[in-house]
Amino acid sequence: MSNPFEAFWDILKSSSDNDKGQETPMHIGEVMTCWTYFTAMKEMLRFEEVGLNTTTDSDVVKLLKDAYKMCKEQSDRLEKFLIKEGVPLPHTSPPKPDSSPLDVPQGVKMTDDELANSLAIKVAASLVECARGQAQAIRNDIGMMWAEFQAELLVFSTTLRTLKKQRGWLKIPPAYHPAGGIK
Repeated sequence: MSNPFEAFWDILKSSSDNDKGQETPMHIGEVMTCWTYFTAMKEMLRFEEVGLNTTTDSDVVKLLKDAYKMCKEQSDRLEKFLIKEGVPLPHTSPPKPDSSPLDVPQGVKMTDDELANSLAIKVAASLVECARGQAQAIRNDIGMMWAEFQAELLVFSTTLRTLKKQRGWLKIPPAYHPAGGIK
């Protein structure tokens, strides 16, 4: 038996040819999920810019730059797709200007721990949105796009989790011990 992930990917790739040449319009669920995810990616870019303006930690800077690159590529891809499909783009926050982390007052600045954990929350929410988009997709091109976005997020989340573990920033819930001492 082949790897289930490879099998899933092969099915998506082979079935994506079914949409070629068809003018299947997006349904309202596909539109809403694409529009919402696009908005989230644009706003995540602003968060990453703020983070880059406030941290001096080289590992966190690299992480934020990698996240920025991923969000930029996904939002650019979605923007082209939405425009091609005739979907109006939402208003999003403008880019933040560059500033020196040393100029940001301590009471305003997020700590590196807060930046990493806030980024993790945003990635987790994005993964859920990708899964929802995949589940709602009728068109194979849209389903494939969600699978690709989700794969990119999963790879990034592994790097993020590794740094959080190394730095002691990983938030771990308490162990669960069922009643009656069953282990």
